[in-house]
Amino acid sequence: MGRDVSELFTFDEFLTHWAGERPHRVAMREEDRVYTYAELDDRTARAASALLAAGLEKGDRIAWIGKNSDLYFTLFYGAARAGIVMAPIGWRLSPTEWAFIVNDTQAKMVFAGPGFDTLAEQLAGKLQNDPAILGAAEAWAMIDGAEHVPFEPSGTSDAVLQLYTSGTTGNPKGAVLSNRNLFALRKHSSSLDLPYTKWEDDEAVLVAMPCAHIGGTGLGIMALAAGLPGVVLAEFNPDGVFDAVEQHGVTRFFMVPAALQMLLMHPRCASVDYSRLKYILYGAAPIPLELLRQCIKVFGAQFIQAYGMTETTGTISMLPPEDHDPAGNARMRSAGKALPGVEIVILGPDGQPVRTGEVGEVVTRSSNNMLGYWNLPDATANTMTDDGWIRTGDAGYLDADGYLFIHDRMKDMIITGGENVYPAEVESAIFGHPAVQEVAVIGIPDAKWGETVKAVVVAKPGTTAEEADIIAWARERIAPFKCPRSIDVIDALPRNASGKILRKDLRAPYWEGYERMVN
Repeated sequence: MGRDVSELFTFDEFLTHWAGERPHRVAMREEDRVYTYAELDDRTARAASALLAAGLEKGDRIAWIGKNSDLYFTLFYGAARAGIVMAPIGWRLSPTEWAFIVNDTQAKMVFAGPGFDTLAEQLAGKLQNDPAILGAAEAWAMIDGAEHVPFEPSGTSDAVLQLYTSGTTGNPKGAVLSNRNLFALRKHSSSLDLPYTKWEDDEAVLVAMPCAHIGGTGLGIMALAAGLPGVVLAEFNPDGVFDAVEQHGVTRFFMVPAALQMLLMHPRCASVDYSRLKYILYGAAPIPLELLRQCIKVFGAQFIQAYGMTETTGTISMLPPEDHDPAGNARMRSAGKALPGVEIVILGPDGQPVRTGEVGEVVTRSSNNMLGYWNLPDATANTMTDDGWIRTGDAGYLDADGYLFIHDRMKDMIITGGENVYPAEVESAIFGHPAVQEVAVIGIPDAKWGETVKAVVVAKPGTTAEEADIIAWARERIAPFKCPRSIDVIDALPRNASGKILRKDLRAPYWEGYERMVN
């Protein structure tokens, strides 16, 4: 055997290692396109060479607008090898939102995924620094035609990935992640018998969540780190998941609970052979007990809940399979325990740790914590301390055994179907409507999506605020998943003495009977 993989910390090290160790093993598959580790090493080295030949340098940004794709992972891994930073952008966002992020990254090149052939027209007149926009065919031709040029590989602490997370102020922020962020935490657990770190040689990982999220790109990285095949689905769809399990040997995947529910409801679900499926990781929302019972019964796999955020490069705590009880137990409501190498502390309003069982803000420190927000020193300073702690913005408590319970969001973020929606952004989209005087947006419980977006509005005197009209207005301005599904019209919004809207009071009637205001 070659080097101990727990000592590898960069994309360049992993790709060259596996190309040497298992050159003929499958590394990545999408539809009928299959790449061995030797081929992936070659193609990503060509991608790095092509980007450098195009004039990009270490620290420059490139952007991807498209669905999950073998092309995306080839470009991302290649760029990362040379320290060029990939910023994948959610394909469901509107062109205005795409343009904001492209401008923010100052990307030198923007890659359009398959099916996004009109991207250049959609972005026309909206971009500031005139990046080159390449379609999928052009990008493949660029990679295939590149000469291998020796390059200096990126180092452990160099930035390689920039994922955008919506801020409470409306504009998304770019969380900058390094090689270390993406790989180093594995070293702490390499000697422990934890389910997510132990891999058999015949396993395969399904990448089904969007690549603009850590739950999508992160699964691709997980496959690479383990030297196993990553099976890429352009987007989540039940048939694609079932095919991957039956035909391509998928043994584990990550899904949001809403996606698991869609699998269960699909007519094909009952007839699929799940015998190879070992682990189902889920997160972004706690799972309703009844849904979990059905999933355990149907899929026969072990379930792992993952808690984390973009700024912590994904998972920092995990509820392992043995704590998942179909009959229900107290721990099922928790987000599990901190991973090896991760510190989690609960701080009170005075910034000091609180007693066990007391609610406060969840703060965390580990090699997973981002380098910072791109070009936003103040936002970075508000989230990260000088000694490496990140404030999650979630309120929660730790029990005597070290299990983390998320109590409520300190920020007012709504998670619907695994997508983060911030009220301020939706409110600003609705606010210009001619009949709307004031608006507040809240998340209300929803059996399918975890939460859905509701807008509570006060109508201008002498006007009538119509639900369908306001929803249509919002849909013209923001992505459909961010738009309210329902509108309530009330006489006045509840406010505190300083005039701040009391969202908690607006939410309370909808969350009656729930243990916490996070579904």
